[in-house]
Amino acid sequence: MGRCIGIVKWLLVLGVALAAGASAQRYQPAQHTEAPPFFGGITLEQGALLADMGLSSERDRDPKWSLAEHRRLDRALNALQPQRKGVVDAYVIAVALDSDPVFGREAREAGKVLSRRYDAAGRTIVLAGTDGGGDSALPRGSPENIAAALARIGEVMDPKEDVLILYTTSHGAPMGIVYNDGDHGYGMISPRRLWTMLGQLGIERRMVLVSACYSGVFVPLLSDVDSVVITASSDDRTSFGCQADSDWTFFGDALINHALRKSQDIAAAGAEAVGLIGEWEARGRLTPSQPQVSIGANTAVWLAALDRRRPKDDTVPVGKPAVSLLDGQ
Repeated sequence: MGRCIGIVKWLLVLGVALAAGASAQRYQPAQHTEAPPFFGGITLEQGALLADMGLSSERDRDPKWSLAEHRRLDRALNALQPQRKGVVDAYVIAVALDSDPVFGREAREAGKVLSRRYDAAGRTIVLAGTDGGGDSALPRGSPENIAAALARIGEVMDPKEDVLILYTTSHGAPMGIVYNDGDHGYGMISPRRLWTMLGQLGIERRMVLVSACYSGVFVPLLSDVDSVVITASSDDRTSFGCQADSDWTFFGDALINHALRKSQDIAAAGAEAVGLIGEWEARGRLTPSQPQVSIGANTAVWLAALDRRRPKDDTVPVGKPAVSLLDGQ
């Protein structure tokens, strides 16, 4: 039910099937065909250290592509609107750290759902590769772009008043969430790296939603009285639904596409998502992923302010349901 990459030794490299008939389409999304440079030849301990340091690597980038990428990121960062004095503003970042189209599609729709729910129009950045239909016009989801987006939000928000909402989707490993852009970009963001960046920027009010295998590793460091953290799995379990031709992972479909489209608080949304994922995993006789939900005591203040502006009408889930992957099993 998923593809793990060779960024650390113990992860199996599995092929990701394209949608039926995709070979006949004009556009062919980038494939993962080459082993990552450097990362494949290090120990697990070295990998964890490098993830904490925020190391990533790029290979064979066209200089013109790099210039275009800088311009895409500049446009996204400069478009962010400043916070409104006296208003609890939400700043949303939705990120696909892997270039497989399922993550690009999920991040795009997550950006829309979270922006609508938390009144974040003009204060939302989506970082993602292709949605499967053509080259992406968005800045890519990479560790350095996430750092730049966080820093820009740190400039325009009031950390005593406003809130960061960060949604990331990709493959995962026991030391963090994986960055893999085709055969070009490689790296990882560990819990300590993300925690350090948020601390350096003074962003304490935050909602961190992580869709990846082993994503429960983010809970201990990121959870505190001012934070909401919801992850697709515990720290020692895989999550499901990351086939390249899917529209959603199980976690993204349950939390974003279903629970957060409804006019209910985050605790109820988290509980609904956990229940849906459990039902789908039981149907497929899959090892339970054990999603994690942590809601800090002080978050009630800013959650209440955001919820007062929450749309009262529900929206309808879109895309092919993640559970449809179980059809034919």
